[in-house]
Amino acid sequence: MNHLREKLDALPKSPGVYLFLDKSGKVIYIGKARALRHRVRSYFQRNHDGRYQFDALVSRIADFEIIPTDNELEALILENNLIREKKPRYNVELRDDKSFPFLQVTREPFPRIFLTRKPVQDGSRYFGPFSKLVHFKPLIHVLKGLLKIRICNLPLTPETIAAGKFKKCLEYDIGRCDAPCIGLEDADTYNQHIRDYLQVLQGHGEAIVADLHKRLDTLAEELKFEEAAQLRDQLRSLDKLSLRQKVLSPHAVDHDVIALTIEDQEGCAVIFQIRAGRMIGRLHYILRRLKDREEGEILAHFLEQYYSVSTLIPKEIFLPSEISDSDLLTQWLSNKRGNKVEIFVPKRGEKVKFLQLAHRNAELLLGEYKRAQAKRERIPAALEQLQKVLHLSALPKRIEAFDISTSQGRETVASLVVFENARPAKKQYRRFAIKRVEGQDDFASMKEVIERRYTRVKSTAQTLPDLVLVDGGKGQLSAAVEALREVGLPKQPVIGLAKRLEEVFLPGDPLPQNIPRTSSALKLLQTVRDEAHRYAIQYHRLLRKKRTLESVLDSVRGVGPSKRRALLNHFGTMTKLREASVEAIASVSGLSPKLAQAVFDFLRKSSEEEGH
Repeated sequence: MNHLREKLDALPKSPGVYLFLDKSGKVIYIGKARALRHRVRSYFQRNHDGRYQFDALVSRIADFEIIPTDNELEALILENNLIREKKPRYNVELRDDKSFPFLQVTREPFPRIFLTRKPVQDGSRYFGPFSKLVHFKPLIHVLKGLLKIRICNLPLTPETIAAGKFKKCLEYDIGRCDAPCIGLEDADTYNQHIRDYLQVLQGHGEAIVADLHKRLDTLAEELKFEEAAQLRDQLRSLDKLSLRQKVLSPHAVDHDVIALTIEDQEGCAVIFQIRAGRMIGRLHYILRRLKDREEGEILAHFLEQYYSVSTLIPKEIFLPSEISDSDLLTQWLSNKRGNKVEIFVPKRGEKVKFLQLAHRNAELLLGEYKRAQAKRERIPAALEQLQKVLHLSALPKRIEAFDISTSQGRETVASLVVFENARPAKKQYRRFAIKRVEGQDDFASMKEVIERRYTRVKSTAQTLPDLVLVDGGKGQLSAAVEALREVGLPKQPVIGLAKRLEEVFLPGDPLPQNIPRTSSALKLLQTVRDEAHRYAIQYHRLLRKKRTLESVLDSVRGVGPSKRRALLNHFGTMTKLREASVEAIASVSGLSPKLAQAVFDFLRKSSEEEGH
């Protein structure tokens, strides 16, 4: 460590980039600093900030290198380039589920335009990234025809054109190219078509499309009907493709809406690209290695990495929270765009709604990614996380969850749902009608159902769950613990999940567990609890409907318990029975035509009295 101490003492106070290396010489982390001396030395001080990097990263640092820069902006740019090149283990990793396409405009007197997923340093200009290639390709094809962009690979230069080396092709004959290859179009005119093409693709083609409509009118006036018909069809195709770009806002300023959702060490960032009020694309990226990082820090890293490759830099960027180095990032983005870029954290209005929509997209996409990941894993990551945060001795592969549902103490029921390997095992669900509790008493009801369930489990030698979850706080949990002790299972792992604040309680601990809201363990518990609640409500409603039907039919002479059950089983609900004809009622087993008429008349009369 002596050589590290010497290097730390010699660090300059200037801005720059630092690279941490492991014992094999591999770069494991890259960062930027306003003052290299203060920032790098902070990693090796005892009073570090407790983040993941210090525990896992510092123990692996065998050496470091620095690259001083003239200012922070140069450090930011250099950091981004080095992260893309080195891909260090402990930096936030940004990856897309697929490689998004860029539009390549070649560096030639008469440029060609085509899509590529791998930009290279060949002098070409690149625009993007773009999304929804299935819609983008037809748009590119239509625009090339409208604006007469060549599709050939001929090496067009003033010299080769003047030498007459080329001949016009079918594209010229069908009106999709003005044949610069034989000198019928000069480079200035052609390159203006290229600029128009890019404007339309980036959502700013209103004036260009208006000019094309004027050209259509001129062709019609000149009686060039064949050319006019072709241009008309191309414009119609362009209109149809443009309709797929959803109108989100009358706000004319170009902006990106960026949302972020995090679960454990992974997250998903979603970008809505909105130009002239229309969404021209939605991109998403999976972020990894996020443990113990603040949302603002993650967002800042994401902006740096995304906009270092993106050419579609808008005037405004909406974010869900404040970020670190906001002023520096704003300056960098403004320099890249060529004019001022502003970063906002909206607090109200339609901008907040855009962020909420983007956040829902991010949650769905991260969920899809996690499910695909779980299919590849033998043990879902959420179970390992749950074992860790609850300090369980065994992996909670089998979770049994209970919930109580009642209405002012009537039709009190309980549900039991079972999850195996973090997935519902619906064939093992059970439901209970509470028998021993009078009135509304959730604690006593929970105790009864736990006692009944595990008395049966023990008597039939069934497998005990790895974890019991009760819907509720300390009261419901205490009732469950008491019931388990009485049936001889005092060591059965059990927890309570209180819905109001999503707090997890353990037996004997008056304070809730400190489980991050972004934890997959908490999200799994919420999913299990919500399923138990849904199943309990479903059973409660069924019993309430039965009671309603039975209480109404009690007033019909001749309809006893067996006939009530027959009617209930046949029609299912009171509404369907009220709507039934005499013939339909008479078709129920055990009901004579006379009794069916009596039921029909009674229901019609009661409906009229109730205003049905």
